[in-house]
Amino acid sequence: MSTPTLSAPTIEVAGLTKTYGSGRTARRGSRTVRALDGLDLAAAPGSVLGLLGPNGAGKSTTVKILATLSAPDGGTARVAGHDVVRDPAAVRRAIGYVAQRPVTDPMGTGRENLVLAGRLQGLGARDARSRAGELLERFGVAHAADRLVKTWSGGMARKLDVAVGLVHRPQVLFLDEPTTGLDPEARAAMWAEIERMAAGDGMTILLTTHYLDEADRLADQVVIVDAGRVVTAGTPDALKDGLRGDGVTVELDDVAAAAAAAPVAAGLPGVVDVVAEGRTLRARADAGATALPALLAALDTAGLGVRAAGLSRPTLDDVYLRHTGRSLEAAHRAASETAGSAGAEATEVAA
Repeated sequence: MSTPTLSAPTIEVAGLTKTYGSGRTARRGSRTVRALDGLDLAAAPGSVLGLLGPNGAGKSTTVKILATLSAPDGGTARVAGHDVVRDPAAVRRAIGYVAQRPVTDPMGTGRENLVLAGRLQGLGARDARSRAGELLERFGVAHAADRLVKTWSGGMARKLDVAVGLVHRPQVLFLDEPTTGLDPEARAAMWAEIERMAAGDGMTILLTTHYLDEADRLADQVVIVDAGRVVTAGTPDALKDGLRGDGVTVELDDVAAAAAAAPVAAGLPGVVDVVAEGRTLRARADAGATALPALLAALDTAGLGVRAAGLSRPTLDDVYLRHTGRSLEAAHRAASETAGSAGAEATEVAA
């Protein structure tokens, strides 16, 4: 993590709202989805702000509004001191934006992609070539600079996407799910570069992710969003420290057994925040080492078979569970299933 400076926020969002499927679209029968419902957040200069939540939580919608790619229905948003609605041109000059999907031309070389991006950002031909060479070296892909991007690995291509976002040296960088689909080695390399951009370059970074370890590792501040709302926010350590006791996880024989185990667990002293998800029972306990044996004994007495059980210190998933009543994994799975069943239109709305 970086060490943010104490000054005015580089990103300020207050009461942001956005609804899809309204107006003429609604009259044609499309469903209405409230993507953002009064979202508030702020990011200090030189810090990483992590937006953590499942698909459909409103993360990408927030980034699109801040990048002036979508207009809000209500609320205010300022980036680098500029209002995103009143002065979008100034916002665009101050930001870099790395979307979920690739933005580079696979039929061009890495160098050609970066030079083109530089020219589009107003750099002269010489400066664009110089900046392209600098970024190719920085991201460790100079050896492939003159190969077509379609021949690059996924991790290399993702690095190129980020380099394109940096070509004009922005004050603020938006990274929308930057490591989705990358292998562990490529993810680690991307994490190192994000840390360097914030700590070394003093850049403000807004990072959207549904990876708990990514938010925990990189973010100075985490904002957990669900259904377009902020459910809690703070540093990763503060959010985890706000939970009392230990996490208790018990895997039972089947879904019915887990559902039956929930009231058994809730009836034990010191056991709180009990949730059954599939075959898994999750809870928190003031003294896990004492509570877990008592829980296992109570489940055995009730005739409920246990396959596995464990204790853990608080995690960001526990924080998400505490504030939403479900784990982030379950929320992500539910959002994916909803998008799939509703078809392409619902998938676009949820983004």
